[in-house]
Amino acid sequence: MAQAQPAGRAVTRGRIRQSVSRWCYQKMALPDLCRAVAALGVPAIDLLDPQDWPVVREHGLICSMGYGGGGTIRDGLNNRANHARIVENLIAAMPKAAALGVPNLITFFGNRQGRSDRQAIDNCVAGLNQLKVAAEQHGVTVCVELLNSKVDHADYQGDRTAFGVEVVAAVNSPRVKLLYDIYHMQIMEGDVIRTIRQHHAHIAHYHTGGVPGRHELDDSQELQWPAICRAIAETGFKGYLAHEFVPTRDPMTSLREAVVLCDV
Repeated sequence: MAQAQPAGRAVTRGRIRQSVSRWCYQKMALPDLCRAVAALGVPAIDLLDPQDWPVVREHGLICSMGYGGGGTIRDGLNNRANHARIVENLIAAMPKAAALGVPNLITFFGNRQGRSDRQAIDNCVAGLNQLKVAAEQHGVTVCVELLNSKVDHADYQGDRTAFGVEVVAAVNSPRVKLLYDIYHMQIMEGDVIRTIRQHHAHIAHYHTGGVPGRHELDDSQELQWPAICRAIAETGFKGYLAHEFVPTRDPMTSLREAVVLCDV
C-alpha cells in the first residue's frame, strides 16, 4: 500500500493528467475540494453539472468530464426514443463546455431491456451520428461510458469493451469516444492492460476504482495501478484519468496515495 505523503504536491511526474470524481467527496463543499485537489497538483475535477464548471475554473482547475443531460445509465442511446432529448441536451451544453475548457461530456449506452446487441449497436450509432458534427465543431468529445452489469448495474448493455468499440468505430469521429472505467471492465473482462493497448484509439477518458468494492487503490484490491498507468502513458494518451473510488479512510490521505501511485 502506498504510504501517506507529506503535505504539498503529490504530482511530480505528470505523464498522466489525473482528476478526481466529485461524487466521491460529496461531504466536502466544492470550493474546499478544489483547493485540496489543486494543492496536490491535480488539474481537474470530474463529473460536474454545468453550474459547477465556472467554480473549478475560479480555482485554476477544469472539469475534465461534464454532465450535459446525456441520458441516464438506464435510459441511454440504445433506445431511439431517448435520442431527441439526449441530442438536444448535449448539443445545448457544448458551447458552454467549449467556453469553459470542459473537454468531455458523458453519455450512456442504456439498459438492455430486451434489446439484442445488434439492435442496440445500430441505435447507439444512429444517436451518436446526430451529435458528432456539433461535437467536432465545438471541440468537445462525447464519451460513452462502459459499466459492469455483474455487480453494480444489472442489465446495462455497454458492459464489454468490444461492444463499445464497435459503436464508436462505426461513428468514426475523433469527438465520439469511450469512457473506459477500469473498475467496471476489470469486473467484466479483466485483461485491462492488453485491452488498453489494443483499443486506446477509441478511448478518451479513464476512471479508477479498486476491485472489489470500488474503494482505495491499495493492497486490499487486485489491480496493479502503476503498471496500468504506465501502459496508458505509453499509448501517448493526452486525456484524463479520473479517480472514482469511494474512500473508506481519511479521504484526502486516500486520494493523495492514489495520485502518487498513478503518477508514473
